[in-house]
Amino acid sequence: MAAHQIYLSLGSNLGDRPANLRSALPALERAGVRILRSSALYETEPVDFLDQPWFLNCVLHAETNLPALELLRALRGIEASLGSHKLIPKGPRLLDLDILLYGQETISTPDLQVPHPSMLLRRFVLIPLAELAPALRHPSWDAPAAELLARCPDRSSVRLFSSPVPSDN
Repeated sequence: MAAHQIYLSLGSNLGDRPANLRSALPALERAGVRILRSSALYETEPVDFLDQPWFLNCVLHAETNLPALELLRALRGIEASLGSHKLIPKGPRLLDLDILLYGQETISTPDLQVPHPSMLLRRFVLIPLAELAPALRHPSWDAPAAELLARCPDRSSVRLFSSPVPSDN
């Protein structure tokens, strides 16, 4: 079976944010996600729920043999095992892991929507995604990632924090 090319978004705005993101990398590998590349880390202004600390965000290009819903369960398990709890929707968290793209698939279930439903409205997703794959297209998009970023209505602040997320290895 061929591996699925996936893009994941990682975010953290509590505690040692870089360490929180680094801790996710070996956990993802153990869960069956092979990381191919990471974007730089970006410090990002909160959107929707504004009264919280700024986030660190990045995007990973990876591959997995896990079916999409199993991948989602694995991501939620990693978040929980590393101490992250989503007490307030879009609120503060140690670690947030989201599936942005799962190959060229479009998935719409009560638990999972792919492409991620708000990704094209979020600079904190589109900037690192366009860094990794500016020409990336999905069948549901009318343009590649870099052009979608240029048209994004979000004006929240996103600033470079560091080079690609370093692993602890």
